[in-house]
Amino acid sequence: MDVIDHLFIRGERVKPSTSSTITVVSPWSEQPVATVPNGTTRDMDRAVAAAVEAQRSATWGHAPLEVRVAAVRRFADVYAARKQEIADAMVLEMGCPVTQVLQMHVEPASVAFRYYAELAASYPFVERREGARTTLVRRRPVGVSAAIVPWNGPAFLSVLKVAPALAAGCAVVLKPSPEAPLSAYVLADIAAEAELPAGALNVVPADRDVSEYLVAHPDVNKVSFTGSTAVGRRVAELCGRSLKRVGLELGGKSAGIILPDADIDSTVAALRTASFANAGQVCTARTRVLIPRARYAEVCDALASMADSLVLGDPNSSETEMGPVISARQRTRILEYIGIGLAEGARQITRRKPGDVPDTGWFVPPTVFADVENSMTIAREEIFGPVVCAISYDTVAEAIAIANESEYGLSGSVFTEDLEAGLAVADRIQSGTFGINTYGNDICAPFGGVKGSGVGREMGPEGLEAYLEYQSVLVPSL
Repeated sequence: MDVIDHLFIRGERVKPSTSSTITVVSPWSEQPVATVPNGTTRDMDRAVAAAVEAQRSATWGHAPLEVRVAAVRRFADVYAARKQEIADAMVLEMGCPVTQVLQMHVEPASVAFRYYAELAASYPFVERREGARTTLVRRRPVGVSAAIVPWNGPAFLSVLKVAPALAAGCAVVLKPSPEAPLSAYVLADIAAEAELPAGALNVVPADRDVSEYLVAHPDVNKVSFTGSTAVGRRVAELCGRSLKRVGLELGGKSAGIILPDADIDSTVAALRTASFANAGQVCTARTRVLIPRARYAEVCDALASMADSLVLGDPNSSETEMGPVISARQRTRILEYIGIGLAEGARQITRRKPGDVPDTGWFVPPTVFADVENSMTIAREEIFGPVVCAISYDTVAEAIAIANESEYGLSGSVFTEDLEAGLAVADRIQSGTFGINTYGNDICAPFGGVKGSGVGREMGPEGLEAYLEYQSVLVPSL
């Protein structure tokens, strides 16, 4: 078992303030694989103080743009060189299959770091505007930023916060999830190897109470949080007390709308990943599949066959398509939802039952329910597991209404052979992102949700701008 006995503060490995530790357990082996320090409020004070010092320094917060860009480029270079190490850490801590980790987490994170390094190099941090008077509009770092990430995609989600924050000139305190802190330690090592200025990035794993302390810390200027909607509301409440800047990327219950003309084979192939990647532990997962009534039986059969064919097993194997869920507690929670679905009258159309999984690991069988009404619990609440609801509709207008009848608004897809019909559907869906015959997101475009799915945007130039404040400076006409 790996024993990590340090925090990463002010560019150095430092001893924690207490001997309290967090045990990291492999979801695959169900055995402890590492221990890391359990950060305290004193540790957070040290990390925030280091970030404040960096923010005020000539080496980071007040460094010339070219210095900051060079540092982020170095970070991107080292990250790219150590991708496999990050992937190995993620497989160990979260049980996601290695092929998915590389393709969906680590490689996109590497692209994101490079994107923000180059965006900062060309971004108009100062703009001259001529009106009745001459004004210089300056975009300045918002200040010390807290990045709080969940366990279901720690490498990519950390980079989506750290990379734009650094590119903007902010100093960061990264608080990884207690369930999956190992990849954050690789990120800290990368920062050291890239010779990031001291205090620009600090890493302290901790439990919820210390996370709240970080969020409310008076020297933290911005909080970026990814996680559940319930916790997001608490983060927003704490930030609201001091009018602190906050970005929230929260839960989802995204719909995949199949139009009557859709090609079923290609649609179901897309849903194989869009609904079941990372054992369904994805906030953008298409967990409600809306099917025209005339094709309902056909599509349900195809969905069930696809889910039954998914290969469950060792996440280290390139053959594995679905690994275990993150913890025994999460498995119990998902199985309870499956029981609720059956009790409410939904019909399970997949063959595998809870016992039809590998003997070792916290596995949940991929499950598809038919005869689901959108009012059912399994269609309304975020299960965060491999459970898909098949819902029938009669008209496209009804499908749109069902998709929008949710407290969430994060993502979704429409599947059709008619691009104009797909665009017409997209125009009426209440979500931050949407795909036509596809899923996922691109680093160049903003990502985030509406309604209960969050506030603010990550990715794209908007992701950089989330870490900037505007200052207007009136000057004599030149």
